[in-house]
Amino acid sequence: MIEIILNQFYPYIDKFLVIFFLIIISLFLRITLEIFGQTWIKTKAHTSTIFILPIITYVITNVISGNIALSLGMVGALSIVRFRNPVRSPLELSVYFATITMGIAASVSTKWLFFLVLSISIVIFFLIILNLIYLVILKRPFFITSFSEGNSLSSLTIVSKDRISMLESNKLLQSKMMQQTDGTITYQLVSSDFSLLKLIEEDKNVQSKSISMELRR
Repeated sequence: MIEIILNQFYPYIDKFLVIFFLIIISLFLRITLEIFGQTWIKTKAHTSTIFILPIITYVITNVISGNIALSLGMVGALSIVRFRNPVRSPLELSVYFATITMGIAASVSTKWLFFLVLSISIVIFFLIILNLIYLVILKRPFFITSFSEGNSLSSLTIVSKDRISMLESNKLLQSKMMQQTDGTITYQLVSSDFSLLKLIEEDKNVQSKSISMELRR
């Protein structure tokens, strides 16, 4: 019985091997994006999507290859599918596109699959290093922090009548707005590290110059 099963699956062993590679590469891509600071990737839905999309694309590409009639039928069947899930950022959309391309590349040649993943990894690690260089040399991050990217962020809003130099040069400063009516200045600081904002809130110099402070987690 076992021998019969093995004989049935043996001709497709190379395809199972490619699917295994897709799973490993999807895991690598997920870890790389987490290192890049994309905390939204840690959700069950996003992680599952990164693992499932390449396999689905790989199977579809193999099914329709070399059969024009089946290809047209598949295109017609897939045209009824609509994605209603909102995309938080262009990066999230790029990740979905990359995972689909992984499946297509794997169906053509595994070398293109590894080339694609290697290229994406080089770009991500280059941006991480560039951000570190900015922090060390220019004392400010290369990227601004955005709530729209779906990351878990804390915010500190400080209203003051006078300028607070410590806040204006702080790397966590997201925005600064001056009210024309009463001359007050509103500082908004954002960080994924709640403790950093807590330290600023407890600073005596900031407290002495502030009219109000609101720390949100």
